[in-house]
Amino acid sequence: MAPTEKVRGQVIDAHSHIGEMEAWKFYNLREPVKPTVYEFASPNDYIKHMDGVGVERGLVLPNYGIPVQAQPFSLNELVLDAVQHSDRLVGGLWVSFLPVNEERTLQTLKLLGEPGIVALKTTFLLGGNPDPNTWDEETERIADACFDAVERHDLVFHFHTSAGGNSDINNFVPLIEKYGKRVKIHLVHFGGGVSGHIKLVPQFLDWVEQGYKLYCDTSWTIGFGPRWLMTEIERRGVGADRVLFASDEPWSDFWGEYWKIWGAPASDELKDRIMHRNFEELYRS
Repeated sequence: MAPTEKVRGQVIDAHSHIGEMEAWKFYNLREPVKPTVYEFASPNDYIKHMDGVGVERGLVLPNYGIPVQAQPFSLNELVLDAVQHSDRLVGGLWVSFLPVNEERTLQTLKLLGEPGIVALKTTFLLGGNPDPNTWDEETERIADACFDAVERHDLVFHFHTSAGGNSDINNFVPLIEKYGKRVKIHLVHFGGGVSGHIKLVPQFLDWVEQGYKLYCDTSWTIGFGPRWLMTEIERRGVGADRVLFASDEPWSDFWGEYWKIWGAPASDELKDRIMHRNFEELYRS
């Protein structure tokens, strides 16, 4: 893909990351590394990236990945700066259900209501489990505070998913069934792997039919994942309004994620919904 290539039509990026992180010795490497190669250190850096590929708007979240609990919280201020810097950007703030992060999370919840903040984001890659059946009283209290705030402010709760480990979709089933009719939940990466997609495609559409307020994106999806999801949406006639385009930059590759949608054997109408219309409807307020 030539560096000057631009997207066809309107594109809004529903999940990507802003801010810098220190290099880290991931997986016991000999030297610290920055595997993403580049990061978006400032709102202007991110907007330059958007302009380079032709993206109209974007939702930015704290960049994360190193095993330091305070690190993603430290970028919430940058997200606030970004949404104030440009009306092309909206943002999500970082929270955690871990008791060690209770004070940080409660401080974050006080920021909700700020213009341009439309989401919360958390992961269980840094510890914990999404299954409410595994929570102690402290964890449940923090989680309930987050869900109450999301409901009160009409936000969307973004959860990292990946195949295997604590972030496996199996662990999200009880969480979705407990909270998913109360609040809007965005399952980032749609299970993030072969087993995740196979488990999730039928279940996701069942949940939508049953009235759960679920959304997803196709970043990190494997080969068949997005095309199966899109063909099942058209076959069953449900879920066309629940899938959003997301690049997950700088942790994924914009053009790879883009062509997962445009290269799929589905209608242009559905692709157009995924690329921008669903975002506009979900975040219109």
